Formats: sequence, C-alpha cells, structure tokens
Amino acid sequence: MAIRFKIQPGDVPAAEAARRLGLSLEAFNLALPNLIKRGFPRPDPDTGNFDLDAIDAWRRRRNPHLFTAGGAFGALDASTVAGDRIEALRRAGKS
Repeated sequence: MAIRFKIQPGDVPAAEAARRLGLSLEAFNLALPNLIKRGFPRPDPDTGNFDLDAIDAWRRRRNPHLFTAGGAFGALDASTVAGDRIEALRRAGKS
C-alpha cells in the first residue's frame, strides 16, 4: 500500500532547523550557544532533533508587537482561535 499523504515532521535535525532560520548548518552550529542563551529551544535529549513549532514561537516572541493580541496587527495563533471556537460551540450546545 502506497503512502497517500506526506506527513510534515514536527521535529527536525539541526540542518532543517538551520534552514528554518535561513542559516547554513555551519553558521547555525556556531550561533547555537548564543541562540540558546536567548531562549532558543534546545534539541530533544534523545533524538537531537529540534521542535519546529517551538522555533517558530521563539521567533515570534522576538517581535511581540506583531504577534500578540495587544500588538499593532493582533496576529493570533490559529490553534487559539480554533480552541476558542470549539469552546463556544460546546457552551452553545449546553444551553
């Protein structure tokens, strides 16, 4: 049976984490100690892979005025919006 849907990994090796930041692997490895000091997510202790969602969240925290509810644009995380809508539907069903 052939694979019908490609699954995007959530955790990726250092080379892919580097690409997410627009860096070569070599530049990423050089910058990693300073990135970690600034709160960059550490690799998984067992796999050595990096969490792409955590990397994206770290990147957004560098510009809170763009990615918080009180920011100029008020950009929201889709999972928050979906969660709020699901909760509203649940409350409506109990009424």
